[in-house]
Amino acid sequence: MSKRASTAAKHPKASGVVLRTLTKEERSARAHALADARQHGRIPHVLAHSPKDNVAVVVVEDLKAGTEALGVVTEDNSAFAVAVKHDIPIGHKVALADLEPGASAIKYGQDIGRFVQAVKKGEHVHVHNLKTRRW
Repeated sequence: MSKRASTAAKHPKASGVVLRTLTKEERSARAHALADARQHGRIPHVLAHSPKDNVAVVVVEDLKAGTEALGVVTEDNSAFAVAVKHDIPIGHKVALADLEPGASAIKYGQDIGRFVQAVKKGEHVHVHNLKTRRW
């Protein structure tokens, strides 16, 4: 484990993200939703972390254009769908709304950067159209 990861594990606020323990009801709801998805063969294609997010992360290999992607918001375990317009690699993002240049990208319920070109709902979001706050 890296020194940074070790520090974040010992001091959750050190990473800049405040962690909280899920309630019994939240754990139960997540477990039920996952069991239901597995039973019906519906594993999410994309994950958003907060209901405020306007981008979601692709969590399957080679998400293809034309897919009606199943998404889950991890904060409240709600589900959503997004029609994917481009092939998107795992780990990259998909837009959950039409976004104009200068608009904020919201992930984890936080502003992570600015769009440098217009992006339509369902399109690939990555370094070609998003300038992150990290760099």
